[in-house]
Amino acid sequence: MKEIREKARSLMKGYCRVCPVCDGRACAGQVPGMGGLGTGSGFKDNIEALSEIKLNMRCLHDAAEPELGLSLLGFDLSMPLMAAPIGGVSFNMGGGMAEEDYILAKLSACAEAGTLGCTGDGVPEFIHESGFAAIKELDGRAIPFIKPWEDEELFAKTDKALAAGAGVIGMDVDAAGLVTLRKMGRPVSPKSAGKLADVIKKIPAKFVVKGVMTPDEARICVDAGASGIVVSNHGGRVLDGVPGTARVLGDVAAAVRGQIDLLVDGGVRSGGDVLRMLALGADAVMIGRPFSVAVLGGGQAGAAAYLEQIRQELVQSMVLTGTQSVRSVDSSILWNG
Repeated sequence: MKEIREKARSLMKGYCRVCPVCDGRACAGQVPGMGGLGTGSGFKDNIEALSEIKLNMRCLHDAAEPELGLSLLGFDLSMPLMAAPIGGVSFNMGGGMAEEDYILAKLSACAEAGTLGCTGDGVPEFIHESGFAAIKELDGRAIPFIKPWEDEELFAKTDKALAAGAGVIGMDVDAAGLVTLRKMGRPVSPKSAGKLADVIKKIPAKFVVKGVMTPDEARICVDAGASGIVVSNHGGRVLDGVPGTARVLGDVAAAVRGQIDLLVDGGVRSGGDVLRMLALGADAVMIGRPFSVAVLGGGQAGAAAYLEQIRQELVQSMVLTGTQSVRSVDSSILWNG
């Protein structure tokens, strides 16, 4: 991983410093790029919120071989971890790799590891087209996320995703107001509860809503017929001053857990962070920027190495907290000092 990160640092110069800890401090305000919007406080609080959560260490138990597998959104996963939908290599990551090579490498590594990668969307056609091509090559083992466009563009893209073999489609409603889209003359807008329900009814696939940060909007997604939600502040890239996702996850989970598949992203940097999010109520997590760094620095092999690192860290964290299965994690493993 050290070699992978060094190569990524050279390729991403001016867009990402590949800091020892990816915490948003050195890249605040760098959007486009890999930073957070404005002061970068949303990005930074994703990291800070997780760092404040401590684990209870327990070593007197028989959970020596934890179970990492689970079923989510109709997929069997080898671990509760997915690659988040990040695209735009040319304007966010320095252009050191072709978009189609980047997304295929990321999705292929995830598929081979028994988990899932997600594809992004944007104004340039090559972003979603590269994603759909990779999904087709992998027989649908990935989830495309499409921006909340107006109907004509939205349904044209969902039709292409379905034709590529996608069985689950996501919409990152947290992209509403995204500055990169506004700069390109293609702003997107929020969706009302009624409009969201109409969209979901028209798409013959499981539907995931990304960008849920409050219990009331989580309930709206349940009522609209969504199969899953992602608690996300879009990596702190759309609204300055938002709380880290770990601060709101517990309340969202209390409102809808068991009624919908519940994912979360934002600041997850280790297997221990994965376990923290599960203890707060998530079924699985997504990781964004570190995956992009791994792919830029090592292609599919780089992403595979990163996945294995997180898997090993998760196993270690589960063993040292007495956690037998990712399907039965609860808040008892968290320290309440």
